[in-house]
Amino acid sequence: MMLEPTATGPSIVICATCRVSSDLREDGSGRRGGALLAEAMLEIQRRDSRYEGLGIQTMACFFACSEHISVHLRAPGKISYVLGRFTPDAEAARAILDYALLYADSTHGSVRYAQWPEGVKGHFISRSPPEGFVLR
Repeated sequence: MMLEPTATGPSIVICATCRVSSDLREDGSGRRGGALLAEAMLEIQRRDSRYEGLGIQTMACFFACSEHISVHLRAPGKISYVLGRFTPDAEAARAILDYALLYADSTHGSVRYAQWPEGVKGHFISRSPPEGFVLR
């Protein structure tokens, strides 16, 4: 395992090896759910310039296998979040991207619940403070 540098700034890191669902490891073409979600996000980003400031990255295994199709939302100096239990489709991809825009515009990474896109509600797994901070 080797760490690979990425661009800094608000980004969504997708577990590319996540299952398609709790019952299905891969789709009919042998693609994993996380990889399919990443493809959907990148396609939406290509077609909609509102998302161009968001990094979309993939990595292997978040160790969140019971919460298949997990994503990590992060930005320097902000609370980071792990979300999961998504379907690998454009609807989930757009909800995550829309939340990521709100997150990127927030001061510390906290977005009021009333602003959350419906598609991310119920998908939060954990939050972590940025390096050098704790939440009070």
